[in-house]
Amino acid sequence: MKQTFYDITLLISDTLITWPEDPTVSIRKTSMISQGNACNVSELKFGSHCGTHIDAPYHFEESGITIDHIPLDSLIGNATVFDIKNKEKIDLDDLKSLELQNCKRVIFKTRNSTCWKFSEFKKDFVYITKEAAKYLADSNVKLVGIDSLSVDKFDNIYADAHHILLGKGIIIIEGLDLNNVKAGEYELIALPLKIKDGDGSPARVVLRNRVC
Repeated sequence: MKQTFYDITLLISDTLITWPEDPTVSIRKTSMISQGNACNVSELKFGSHCGTHIDAPYHFEESGITIDHIPLDSLIGNATVFDIKNKEKIDLDDLKSLELQNCKRVIFKTRNSTCWKFSEFKKDFVYITKEAAKYLADSNVKLVGIDSLSVDKFDNIYADAHHILLGKGIIIIEGLDLNNVKAGEYELIALPLKIKDGDGSPARVVLRNRVC
């Protein structure tokens, strides 16, 4: 069986949609061959949670592990993509209808993936409810991914899903682009920058079909 790779990473550029309170992206050429320099070099400025990124437990838990200490076996391995259709939120009933028993890494595809084509942040994205987050935490998953910039509802000041998942040491990937991915079984490869004591990091995230 031929292996197919799916790059589910958002493109980092000056026009990338960011969380309203986060730094915007700035990419500036500091050296250019076209201007007589020996090489091309760029200066990059962006927040640790821009675009497709990984939340370390330390993001919301002071005693949680930082991005540079996340075990690689949490970030690489079998993953299941679930397509949650026509929903405003991912709730407990949605999860109970799925087969999560043997899932270590779960990724939720929602209508959020269609919003990356817009140029402005959408506050009404699909999120994970507090009850659903508890269910995931009790299901012993290692990682949860979603196609929005947060697992929590936009105006949820308590960040329940973040605290529940990260508090159990469950890694969160946000900002996934799942437009071209169908529900099913894949191998996940998600590698963040190795930032000392980091709360999170942009990441290149790839799925490939599992070969039997």
